[in-house]
Amino acid sequence: MSAASRGILSHLRLLSFSCRVEAPHQRSFCALPVVGDSEIETSSRVIEAKPGVMTPSSRRTGAIGVKCGMTALWDKWGARIPISVLWLDDNIVSQVGAGQKKEKHLTKPEVGHFRAQGVPLKRKLKEFPVTEDALLPVGTQITVRHFIPGQYVDVTGITRGKGFQGGMKRWGFAGMPASHGASLSHRSIGSTGQRDAPGKVFKGKKMPGRMGGKQCTVKNVWIYKIDPVRNLMWVKGQVPGAEGNFVFIKDAVYKKPDISLLPFPTHFIPEGEDTTELEPLTVDLGEVDPFMAAD
Repeated sequence: MSAASRGILSHLRLLSFSCRVEAPHQRSFCALPVVGDSEIETSSRVIEAKPGVMTPSSRRTGAIGVKCGMTALWDKWGARIPISVLWLDDNIVSQVGAGQKKEKHLTKPEVGHFRAQGVPLKRKLKEFPVTEDALLPVGTQITVRHFIPGQYVDVTGITRGKGFQGGMKRWGFAGMPASHGASLSHRSIGSTGQRDAPGKVFKGKKMPGRMGGKQCTVKNVWIYKIDPVRNLMWVKGQVPGAEGNFVFIKDAVYKKPDISLLPFPTHFIPEGEDTTELEPLTVDLGEVDPFMAAD
C-alpha cells in the first residue's frame, strides 16, 4: 500500500471517530437518560425545600459530625450510661459539606466545586445516597434537628491508629506459657504454618501488623439528647475516632426509626424562628428499662 493510500485511510478513521464523539444521542457518565437536547431541557425539574411524607422505602440524607469527646450520665436506678458528644458543624448541602476552610488550603477542583454550587468553602465533603423523594436543594442547612432523641443511628469514622502491634494486642491471643521453659517467647503467637502439605502460611492469617486507622461503622447508636442552640448531639456508647475527628451519621439500617416522627426530608428552619431560645430535647431515662439502658 502506498503512503498516499495510508494517509487517506488514517484521515477517514479520524473523521469517523470525531463523528461518533459528537453524536447528539451518546451516553455520558451521568444520571440523565439517553434523550435529545430538547427533551432534556423540558424534563428538568426544580427541587423545592418543603416538608414531605416519608414512606418505608424512603432514605434520608446523613450528616457530618465532629467527635467532641465522652462523658457519662446516671439514670434514676444509678446505672452509669457512657455518652459520646457529637457536634454538627454548619452542615450545608453541596454534596454534604461541614466546617470551614480557607481557599489557599483547598485544591483548585475543590474551590471550583464550591463556587459552581454557590456555597461557602467547606472543610469536609461527603456523599450520602438518598431516594428521589428525599432530594434537597443545594444550600439547604442540615442541623441537629434532622434527628430526634430516642432514635437509632449508624456512625462511621476512622478508628484510632495504634501503630504496629503484636498478635496478643491486635487479635486477643492468649500468648505462650509463662512458666519454666518458655524463654523470651511469652507473647509469641505460636505456630502459623502446617507440615509439608501444604507447607505455607495461608493468606488472611491473624498475625502482628498495623492496628487501627481504618474505617469502622458502629451500628444502632442510641440518641439520648440534642441541643439545637449549639448543634450538639449526645449518643449512648462509643463512636470510632479520636477527639476532633469527623464522623458520618445516618439513620440506622437495622433498628429503623419511626417514620412518622422523623422530619422529612429534613428539618427546615421556620422563618423568624429564634434558634437561641430553643430548649434541648432529651429522652427521659426514667422511662427506659434499666437493663436496656445499661447494656
